[in-house]
Amino acid sequence: MLTGSLVALALPFPFTVAQNLSVPSTWRDPSTSLSRSDRVSVAQNCVNTLTAVLETGTGSFSGLGYWQDANVLSAMANLDYFTKSTTNRQAVTDSLNAAFSLYTDYDQYGWWATAAYYGYRAYGDPNLLNHAIATWQHVSNYVITASDASSGTQPNKDFPIEGSCDGETMVGGVFWRPSSDDTSVNSITTGLYIALSAYLASTTRNDTYTDAAILSANFIKTTNMNSGNLVLDTVDAEDCTRSSPSWLFTYNSGKYIEGLSILASVTGDYSWTSLMLDIVAAATKAPAWEGSDGIITEGADVTEDNDGVGFKAVLIRGLGEAWIRNPGNTALRALIRSYTDYNAVLDLASNSSSSSTWYSPAWQGPGPTSFIAWGQLAAVDVLVSAVSVNS
Repeated sequence: MLTGSLVALALPFPFTVAQNLSVPSTWRDPSTSLSRSDRVSVAQNCVNTLTAVLETGTGSFSGLGYWQDANVLSAMANLDYFTKSTTNRQAVTDSLNAAFSLYTDYDQYGWWATAAYYGYRAYGDPNLLNHAIATWQHVSNYVITASDASSGTQPNKDFPIEGSCDGETMVGGVFWRPSSDDTSVNSITTGLYIALSAYLASTTRNDTYTDAAILSANFIKTTNMNSGNLVLDTVDAEDCTRSSPSWLFTYNSGKYIEGLSILASVTGDYSWTSLMLDIVAAATKAPAWEGSDGIITEGADVTEDNDGVGFKAVLIRGLGEAWIRNPGNTALRALIRSYTDYNAVLDLASNSSSSSTWYSPAWQGPGPTSFIAWGQLAAVDVLVSAVSVNS
């Protein structure tokens, strides 16, 4: 979510766009000839440039923001998971344990919880799983329940809430911030909760997590998507005003794709797969954030770091999870493999003139003339996802 005033907008409509998983002929260079070992090396080299500026005592990377730090650690853990290695284990676990001992910032905590889960998935460390569970329990206090919607109150908020907006339920929506006067319910907070709930359900087989994921997945499905199958940003729980319809960001759809992919796997309910396919078809061909060449243009600031720079990596990671969990869907896999922007990042947005390769957050280029921490952040999930997606 970006800060700004909420305005009324056209309401979400039932989904009408048919799935089109074909690969557009206008996309730039959608395949790679690099071997898997080469792709692993490229990804790890990018990770190494970031660990060079990592302070494991705080889990922070110089030049990046707090939620972005968690996303780098996520990519590091996922690289080890995909390669069945422990190359990054020490840095990941030390950083995550430090962060969970130091910070309690709810606003961005979902990122750290999923990073902890990725770490658990890669290394089997029960302490990391406990971090994820504890965060889930905390965030659950800010989910609108059926009881909240019925009573028009939420225990941790000091204002009356609407149980439905524009005829659709608010049940399952997750508040943006924990402060008692913050009224915003937004898709990234909810999407993070869906993904975390579904991951925990897949690991523990506890229906509490499954039910939570379903409730929140239904909120986005019915209340916060547009007619083009892209996820919208924010609904105000106090008065039902909404963020602008032009507030379309890669990470909202990306995190929802990830959550739906896991939820479908956990429940065996194909309706979640079908919805995920609708969103993938839309998100990979969205003029809101890409050109006809298929290269994402969102978050391309080379002068200073900002939240938007890290959004697109979340979409790529979500698509990677969809690829992994749908081995029999050849059309989906071909689309995702073609879309990861791998060649654009390597060919247009990189500079290997130094001893390391630097990446620009502007994936259409040119490559940077110096190290840009947020450029490496934007690239690392692309490079890591390519390890599995192109296999």
